[in-house]
This record gives sequence, C-alpha cells and structure tokens, in this order.
Amino acid sequence: MSWVVDTCIVIDVCNRDPLHHETSTALLRRLAHDGLVLCPVSFVELAPTFGGNVQQQCDFLDEAGFEYEDACWIKDDTYCANAAWHRYVAARRASVIRKRPLADILIGAFATRHDGLITRNPSDFAAIFPALPILTP
Repeated sequence: MSWVVDTCIVIDVCNRDPLHHETSTALLRRLAHDGLVLCPVSFVELAPTFGGNVQQQCDFLDEAGFEYEDACWIKDDTYCANAAWHRYVAARRASVIRKRPLADILIGAFATRHDGLITRNPSDFAAIFPALPILTP
C-alpha cells in the first residue's frame, strides 16, 4: 500500500523549513519504499506554495517521489468523509473538539484506505479518525 502525506509535511520539505525539514525528510525517506501518496485535496492546498504554477508543483512532486496523478478519490473516500464530517460536527457542537478545516476531514478520509497518514498535526486527525495509523516526524 502507501502512506498519505499531509500537506504540512510536503511544505516542510519544499520550503526547507528550518524547524521541520530534516525530520520530515528523514521520515519520508524511511517510508518511501512503502509508497508516498498525496491526497487530491493536498494537491490543491499546495497551489500557493508554488505560486499557482502547476508544472513547477508537478516537477517537485515527481522529483520527491510522491504519487499524485493516479491518487484518485473514490466512492469509499466520500462515504468515509461523510461519516467523519458527521462525527466532527457532533463533537464540535458538544464543544468536545476545536474547529478544524474540512480539508483535514477529506485528507483523513482518504488516508483510511492507505497504510496511514504522515503529519505534524496528529491531534487534528486522531479525534475524528481514531483507528487511523498516524506517523509524525
């Protein structure tokens, strides 16, 4: 299978983030043999990082070894995201969790049919996807 890489990790590597570049890169290198996939939502979230230049973005992702072109959103992702959004809204209304963007719900749902998620923000996903394996750099 493969690991889904959260947007923040890709940005760490691309921007050579002084705090997170080395640890994020090391974790990606360690898991590269399993496959690294980018959720279509993360592909969209990365647009500002590349100034909207899709070719530059694709070149970077190709060179870094991320699968993104064949990383299709499927019906099961939609159903998983639907259930997760319901859980999130219920927990939010009960003031159990803080506000999270819909993008995290979609990325988490996509990651459930892969090996897991690589992120620096595990708490953003764990409350809504408690069974999702999550790795952090």
